[in-house]
Amino acid sequence: MHLVKLDATDSTNQFLKELSLTKKLEDFTVVVTNHQVKGRGQMGSEWQSERGMNLTFSVFKKFDFFSINEQFRLNICVSLSILKLLKNLSVPDLSVKWPNDILSGTSKICGVLIENMLSGRQIKSSVIGIGLNVNQLAFNNLTNVTSLKLLLGKTFNLDDLLQQLISQIESSFSELSGITDDDLWRSYENELFRKNKPSTFKLESGEIFMGFIRKISPNGKLVIELEDVVFKEFGLKEVKLLY
Repeated sequence: MHLVKLDATDSTNQFLKELSLTKKLEDFTVVVTNHQVKGRGQMGSEWQSERGMNLTFSVFKKFDFFSINEQFRLNICVSLSILKLLKNLSVPDLSVKWPNDILSGTSKICGVLIENMLSGRQIKSSVIGIGLNVNQLAFNNLTNVTSLKLLLGKTFNLDDLLQQLISQIESSFSELSGITDDDLWRSYENELFRKNKPSTFKLESGEIFMGFIRKISPNGKLVIELEDVVFKEFGLKEVKLLY
């Protein structure tokens, strides 16, 4: 692992993407910052983080051959890596809110943003951005947000935690080629927030409906059972799970 430490930056993902255009980066080059000014989450949402209190970093991952059709395998691999580390730390009631927010109970503790660089229909490299709430105690007016310190009552060393998490991600990627899609999807679906529970969803149009999360499709879409045993797939921008 090659580590680049920054005091502050707009976005570790953006910094790493720009760096990859000017330098030949080692696999698992990591950019970490004390303060991310314009951190982003899924669908352009903002990631808020107090200076020096949390882990905000991005990982550069190279691929020899990885089809764009398999890109959701990346989401699953990273999500399960984070879950494994947090379980080892005894964080309670963990789950994945599709596609890759990590929750404790109903509160978000970690977010992931993966951006892929393509060559034709192949992913040649990915920048994996991770924001993990660690020692922060207050989150302004945000609801359903928590941190390791709030949950476990102790302060964590950010450098140690970063090393542990990168090691877990490296280990998971090394095992990825030997795991079948069935096993990978099953492992992920077993951790899904609100799976098989009556839940409320909101469409882009604003329409509210009820349904049950049943599984994830092969291309990473959320499969929801509607009334009259009708199953429908939804992409990331098409539906929002309400609490």
